[in-house]
Amino acid sequence: MKILIVINEKPGTGERAYHALRIAGQLLKEGHSVFVYLIADGVFCAMANAPGPQGISNVSEKAAAFIRNGGVIKMCTSCGESRGLMDKERINGTEWTDLKTLTGWITGCDRIINY
Repeated sequence: MKILIVINEKPGTGERAYHALRIAGQLLKEGHSVFVYLIADGVFCAMANAPGPQGISNVSEKAAAFIRNGGVIKMCTSCGESRGLMDKERINGTEWTDLKTLTGWITGCDRIINY
């Protein structure tokens, strides 16, 4: 099954981004094709050393593990530009892209989960 997870919450403000990446990782382990698209404040999840909820490992570690295990993370370029993130260090394997990627994933995936 192809599954899209859209994250639009900044890491460290709550647990949503952290748990979205945990679920993405588990779905990947179960053999599904999993795509993560970061939009709005969710683009902060791809930045190196993105925090996690207090007392929990950081979000960037979860994202990096997800990519190492075969997951795909792309993020909204205009969201990154408006937040001044284009030249910041990000997790290896993440990619800035446009909404065409997101709409293609929306129409091509069997399930969509929004965080």
